[in-house]
Amino acid sequence: MNYSVRLTGIFSVCVLLVVSTAASAQDWSQWRGTNRDGKLSGFVAPQTWPKELTQKWKVTVGAGDSSPALEGRRLYAFGRQDANEVISCLDAVSGEILWRDTYPAQFVVTGASARHPGPRSSPVASDGKVCVLGVGGILSCLDAATGKVLWRKQSTADFLDTAYQFESSMSPIVVDGMCIAYIGGKGKGSIIAFDLASGEAKWKYSGDAPAPSSPVIMTINSDRQIVTISEKQVIGVSLADRTLQWQVPFAARPVNTTTPVVDGQTVIVTGQGMGTLAIKVAKQNGKFTAEPIWTIKTGSSFTTPVLREGMLFGYAVGRFNCLSVQSGQELWVDTTSRGQSAAIVDAGSCLIALTINGELLIYQPSDKQYIELARYKVAESETWAHPVVAGKSIFIRDKDSVILWAIE
Repeated sequence: MNYSVRLTGIFSVCVLLVVSTAASAQDWSQWRGTNRDGKLSGFVAPQTWPKELTQKWKVTVGAGDSSPALEGRRLYAFGRQDANEVISCLDAVSGEILWRDTYPAQFVVTGASARHPGPRSSPVASDGKVCVLGVGGILSCLDAATGKVLWRKQSTADFLDTAYQFESSMSPIVVDGMCIAYIGGKGKGSIIAFDLASGEAKWKYSGDAPAPSSPVIMTINSDRQIVTISEKQVIGVSLADRTLQWQVPFAARPVNTTTPVVDGQTVIVTGQGMGTLAIKVAKQNGKFTAEPIWTIKTGSSFTTPVLREGMLFGYAVGRFNCLSVQSGQELWVDTTSRGQSAAIVDAGSCLIALTINGELLIYQPSDKQYIELARYKVAESETWAHPVVAGKSIFIRDKDSVILWAIE
């Protein structure tokens, strides 16, 4: 046997395993992470953060504000190129484009939002498939390995007679083998569940038009609900019988792209013009009740706070802040204004935030004050997406590209 060949092969396999482990240590398979709560599991922060991060690659994926999704070595990005929306699958280690699907987007963003022409909705990867919702309401499901289009919904008939008239920022969610999207506009909307494998519409709940917010799942006494923000309300819809279980007025203006935060039986929502509101949901005599337990005037249109150890770490009026979950009391507010938006990730020993001005900030999860551990410039254009962190890799989505930065 040629031992040099054998050793070379073993070495190559070892390198591949190390790289693969680095890329798959923490999947981020959908909006706000695998559990849709902004939490990253298994991250080991360096004892001392380096002075600089190392850029490994940068790949153009099209204009957009959508956060990438990561599963193992596959990174899914969603953007717009010319008149088309483009779904790209990249090798997370090398940046190689493994496949791309391109389709005519038709819808053109106009008016004040025209500087955001691309998708805002984040892909969701589940059960060997990846689903995306375009800015003009085209919902697609593709084979995650090959990019083959399994089904695509893009007409009023496809959405069970629900007219679509809004620039969506809602990221679809996959539950019980169904892809669920909230579609609508001009006062009317529907939450619709499509079979993930076939695309068959399984059920529909009709009500208010959606806000550009993304839903989460809440469980109370084994009853599971879709909790989301409509144009006028915070609502809980039963997954079992698709009926409205509760609603609380919450009409944020002009937009509200934040996601409800669930803490046991408490739902916390935030929005511009509406502040931050905590709602206690309970079941009594077979019926659900929802009662506000506290509210404060400070709210955010774009940043969903992260829940951690009885605290909410958020970003409002251009500054990082920290609230008490129990009372809503503001525990601290950072003194530095950092722009309109920041996306925050709970990485265990630290918080990692990406601001609109392309800065990646690492800070302590303190209840006393903002304590910065490191700061890096990671993009030259606006960054509205969440950073995706896996091992020592940090994926940044800027105006038209995905960039891999390494902690070395």
